[in-house]
Amino acid sequence: MTAQATAPAPLHLVLGDEELLIERAVRDTLAAARATDPTAELTRVRVSDLTAPELAELVSPSLFSEGRVIVLESAQDISQELADAVASYLKDPADGVVLVVVHTGGGRSKAGKSLPAVLKKAGAEITECPKLTKPAEREQFVRHEVRRAGGKIDPAGVAALIDAVGSDLRELSSAASQLVADTGGAVDADAVRRYHRGRADVTGFAVAEKAVSGDRSAALESLRWAMQLGVPHVLVADALADAVRTIARVSGAGRGNPNQMAGELGMPPWKIRKAQGQSRGWNQDGLATAMRVVARLNAEVKGVAADPGYALERAVLEVAAAKGDR
Repeated sequence: MTAQATAPAPLHLVLGDEELLIERAVRDTLAAARATDPTAELTRVRVSDLTAPELAELVSPSLFSEGRVIVLESAQDISQELADAVASYLKDPADGVVLVVVHTGGGRSKAGKSLPAVLKKAGAEITECPKLTKPAEREQFVRHEVRRAGGKIDPAGVAALIDAVGSDLRELSSAASQLVADTGGAVDADAVRRYHRGRADVTGFAVAEKAVSGDRSAALESLRWAMQLGVPHVLVADALADAVRTIARVSGAGRGNPNQMAGELGMPPWKIRKAQGQSRGWNQDGLATAMRVVARLNAEVKGVAADPGYALERAVLEVAAAKGDR
């Protein structure tokens, strides 16, 4: 006899701005709801696109008590009218409805800033999804991802994986899962190196990410490791060019909602969101310089340069320096 699934809490606050962790929190809540009601429906809506009457309709009791998971996104932008409607609903929540509020923790308005406190007072189940900016946080994330996939990883393996992949959590998570599958669960530095010999695109990505962030020493270190692994010069050059062009395109499109910009730019929202973050510190002159550098590098690694390795090092340093041009 199997144990009966426990219904999820009726109110969830997903707090932070790390996209991967937010998506997981929403997915886990939906899975919990569907464990007790397989027909539970998911509705996701930005608070800026929602009115108080529309919210009332979304969370109103259902005649047949169908399960529903309602996700209010970008709740830091909530209006006072809608915040009042949420607070009113919390006094008498509907059966079968799970309300998930996604909030960065900040907010420009009084309503946006105060909403998390209102939800906490109402007994919301809280999931913290902060940006992981410190090395120790990324190391902990890698260890967690390996455990989540059913494996173990030693400290050298953690360091090797972060060096190879960079700081993008999606890439780290994907690589950790694949490594556990490939190794049978025991992940070390040698396993990471074997894996990344077949994943040159990821290693090139790590070089590019550090170069466009302006971190010259880290970019050079990643490049030299990529060369030790035998990553083709062309793949690293392509990754660098893609990073620069993506930042240039996203920067040129202006600030906006990545979900709405995705169709126009032909990129997934997460890539636009990431490029928006990377574009801070870049100006048009710096981007123009970087575009010239990657265009020259493309020719150099395809036969023009006598030493393509040197050409890559020079290009990486020039791109990193271009970010700081004023």
